Amino acid sequence: MGTGAEKSLVYGSLCFGRQHLGLVLKTGGLHQSDNVRLENFRMTMTADTLDRPWLSSYPAAVPHTLDLSQYTSVVDLLEESFKKNARSPVSVCMEEWMTYAELDSHSAAIGAWLQAQGLEPGARVALMMPNVPQFMVCMAAILRAGYTCVNVNPLYTARELQHQLCDSGASAILILENFATTLEEVITHTQVRHVMLTSFGDLLGFWYGRWMTFAVRHLAKMVPAFRLPYHGPQGEIQITTFKKALEQGHGKPLKRPTLDHDSIAFLQYTGGTTGLSKGAVLTHGNIVAAILQAEAWFTPALHKLSDIRKANCVAALPLYHIFALTLSLLTVRWGARMTLIPNPRDIGKFIEVLKARPFHLLPAVNTLFNALLQHHQFKTLDFSNLVVSQAGGMAASEGTARHWLSVTGCAMIEGWGMSETCAIGTNNPVTNREFTGTIGLPLPDILVAIKDDEGRSLPIGTSGEICIKGPNVMRGYYNQPEENEKAFTPDGYMRTGDIGIMDARGYTKIVDRKKDMILVSGFNVFPNELENVISLCPGVVECAAIGVPDAKSGEAIKVFIVKDDPTLTEEQVAAYCHDNLTGYKRPKYLEFRDELPKTNVGKILRRELRSKSK
Repeated sequence: MGTGAEKSLVYGSLCFGRQHLGLVLKTGGLHQSDNVRLENFRMTMTADTLDRPWLSSYPAAVPHTLDLSQYTSVVDLLEESFKKNARSPVSVCMEEWMTYAELDSHSAAIGAWLQAQGLEPGARVALMMPNVPQFMVCMAAILRAGYTCVNVNPLYTARELQHQLCDSGASAILILENFATTLEEVITHTQVRHVMLTSFGDLLGFWYGRWMTFAVRHLAKMVPAFRLPYHGPQGEIQITTFKKALEQGHGKPLKRPTLDHDSIAFLQYTGGTTGLSKGAVLTHGNIVAAILQAEAWFTPALHKLSDIRKANCVAALPLYHIFALTLSLLTVRWGARMTLIPNPRDIGKFIEVLKARPFHLLPAVNTLFNALLQHHQFKTLDFSNLVVSQAGGMAASEGTARHWLSVTGCAMIEGWGMSETCAIGTNNPVTNREFTGTIGLPLPDILVAIKDDEGRSLPIGTSGEICIKGPNVMRGYYNQPEENEKAFTPDGYMRTGDIGIMDARGYTKIVDRKKDMILVSGFNVFPNELENVISLCPGVVECAAIGVPDAKSGEAIKVFIVKDDPTLTEEQVAAYCHDNLTGYKRPKYLEFRDELPKTNVGKILRRELRSKSK
């Protein structure tokens, strides 16, 4: 398997790694009762008289509503851009460029190859790759062929992979060979009958690509030995290489599928940090809406660019994750280019890539922003072209945001979204120059309401569950009718599980997740508040707060801290908490750690911290 340093070449790239549809026959896995909710959704989006205080807080250049009918599907959006920008570069990875014309040609070939395998219309095709050029090719191919793309985290264990393949009913998988050993363990327990294997260097040029594949396989030893079966209990399993599929597909026509806004584009599985992951059904209409909503919101920052097609968007977050996936499709909509970062954990090399050319948009989670700031070479970069530093995926820290602004001159803009909302929901205006401590305002055509447990809307300034409605919100969980009933309020809002407060201007502040609330002697304590305060303590890099059993108070607060000042003591942190937190919010226990457990997209796993503190 190679050493940790060797494996980081690809594996490191993976660490920053809920609306219902109509007919069962069309969508698969959803139910007839969902038609009622879909109709309610459409009616309320046109007849809802809810006051929208956030509209008066919009920057002048941001429209209040959008024309979502300009594209009937994501495929229309993709193919329009492929033609308009054929000669322009769409991505660069390890200094190897791919143009829009090449993305068009390659994805059409892979799409035609998939159709030649006899998959039924709407079939689920799994995609298990890190940030390599093949990801965009295969994702576009799946959609253009009329199939449903099932994004898979390449670092999944065999158990997790088997669950997702079986739950989605995927009949094909396009996978980087580095992860084939995991597939080998489970494939005979799934419905997968077609496997396309790609190597790391397949789209990195003839000579350099061959060298990279050799290095990954034989020097870094990052491709564990595997032997995929050619037969399973349900019949023959076809195994093809990416290059062979390209060759075969180039000789076949790509049949244009009939798609509309209600056709399924993605099954985007949730993180599963609270149990087995569920597949959020994201339609072509959901994705089109999310792309256009994001574009509208970023508009005030883009006037600084003379030609949006020249914009360089840094893709360090894993493309299989909804945050990066939506932004990558927005990049294609613009006809701009992406810098693919295969290994963002290697901060030194990441910074070298950033030095190579001007970069304009940098989306990241708080932990990645923080890691960049901690590297001594980061301050040497030219930030004069940076117009958007988009934070998402987890709560942004005020300390990190202040530091980022002082170093780059570009404010860290915090937003909020979920897999279930195509990563789009609320965002702070890109014109902001200061950290607000909120998740911002609902984007165009999105309604946000704070509701109680019965689904009743609460007054401004009252704490309750953040609920959302909009054209970007999923139509339901795949094959989960009971979960779908729990996920939506009677008036069609999706329950997010986040507790928040909206102010008179329409800005929403997340107090915390329901499940993470700590009850101390009858008082509710929310970890996000504690973490934001303690992160401002000098010498603290990041922290996580949990509740632990306590005989006297029911629960007591324990905080885990990563520090960058070796002289920082528990006494100093306790004194800081005494000065900045009321009595029942002060942690009873403090523990220093070298690092905190995180998901592949950088979210801190409080669940894991709790399980080890019992």
